[in-house]
Amino acid sequence: MNFHREPATFVGQVNLKVQDLERSISFYKEVIGFKVLDQSERKASLTADGKTVLLTIEQPEAIRPKQAGTTGLYHFALLLPKRSDLASIVGHFMKIGQRIGSSDHLVSEALYLSDPDGNGIEIYIDRDPSEWTWSGDEVAMTVDPLDFASLLSGGMQQWEGLPAETVMGHIHLHVAELPKVEQFYTKGLGFEVVNRFGSQALFISTAKYHHHIGLNTWNGVGAPRPDKNSPGLESYTLVLPNEESRGAVVANLKAIGADVTEEAGGFSTADPSGNRIILVV
Repeated sequence: MNFHREPATFVGQVNLKVQDLERSISFYKEVIGFKVLDQSERKASLTADGKTVLLTIEQPEAIRPKQAGTTGLYHFALLLPKRSDLASIVGHFMKIGQRIGSSDHLVSEALYLSDPDGNGIEIYIDRDPSEWTWSGDEVAMTVDPLDFASLLSGGMQQWEGLPAETVMGHIHLHVAELPKVEQFYTKGLGFEVVNRFGSQALFISTAKYHHHIGLNTWNGVGAPRPDKNSPGLESYTLVLPNEESRGAVVANLKAIGADVTEEAGGFSTADPSGNRIILVV
């Protein structure tokens, strides 16, 4: 099952604001392994396969240092195709002295780091879905230490940047509170809750993925929205299967009182914590 193509609804592209475009381009090329697909004075589009944009970075004119303790991006997550690809990037990080965190989530094996502005990044591989444990509608996930000895047991191939098959696996967001946000994503956008992590986080997906979106209140219930000139999340895209499903989502969003704006290339909305979403087909 490919959880990042139709009939699933999934995150396609993440759009970030940064303080220094050139600094960020260098980081995303040299540390993460993106290629620059397109660049202007204040914005760059980044790709793994040379044609599909996974990430854009933009330097607003009146940019300020990143605010702490707000809603917005916790991390975006790049899904690599094979376990050997994760081993390869571990070798690369070791070679350049890049500090990382790591975790085994049962459903996946993950590395964590931040860009120069403090925007969180996860790089991960999925275990085969046959190895995921479901109890009813809930998938088992945990935060265990990553077994680096096992990961690297096959050796570390030469790192050559992000594999062409890399996709935006999921996005994890800071929100101000969960009940209204849960209603927005389930009743409005059509996601299903697949895991509740205590009372402070929940994970949602379509097509029985372990999660396309994570939502947490770890910056505090009632966390304020960031200033529009703070580095962080500008928006992200949700890819819907077809025009019919997008029309249904727009109608559902309006039915629960969410604002939906028609714009070039699609519709945009924002969750109750101000995280902006572009609905594309």
